Amino acid sequence: MDSPLPNVLFLVLLLVLVATSLVGRGLSAGKTARMGFAWLGIFAAAFALFAFRGEFGALSARLKSEAFGDSAPVVSGSALRVTKRDDGHFWVDGKINGREARFLVDSGATTTTISADLAQAAGLKPGMRGNVVSTANGDVFMPRVTASLVEIGPIRRADTSVNINPNDGVNVLGMDFLSSLSSWGVQGGQLVMQP
Repeated sequence: MDSPLPNVLFLVLLLVLVATSLVGRGLSAGKTARMGFAWLGIFAAAFALFAFRGEFGALSARLKSEAFGDSAPVVSGSALRVTKRDDGHFWVDGKINGREARFLVDSGATTTTISADLAQAAGLKPGMRGNVVSTANGDVFMPRVTASLVEIGPIRRADTSVNINPNDGVNVLGMDFLSSLSSWGVQGGQLVMQP
């Protein structure tokens, strides 16, 4: 672990420089104290801006998306932040084997499921392997295939099993993908996914 001593020495030297410049001006003690507190405030604000630069970037992107109605996910550090849409769901753009697709994030779905059209575009050919899945429209047999690469923003997963739904065009990002993350959850109307 690095020693904090060089940083502390730098701060002490900076404070000594400011203090000597204020004292050297020949001002009264009251004015010197006020100017000293003003400089302390300036340094504190600059330090806060530097320390929280990543959070300010995410806040800026969130404000921009709210102001212009853009619900594009925001990458904040390693996290992907997805804003809830007007329909009450979280939708995110991603790729299956390099083919772009829009996914409904559904923590109630056990398995990531893609449409037959997306499977064909991504070069995924269904075989005999599959699952009978209970859906809102009844039980459906869904072929199960392995995608070489699933990408959601900066999050990438190789050799991921997905179901192909022959009866629905909605692509669903299920719990199998979410549970592969180090963490995920909803914070202030945003779904936050940590790789």
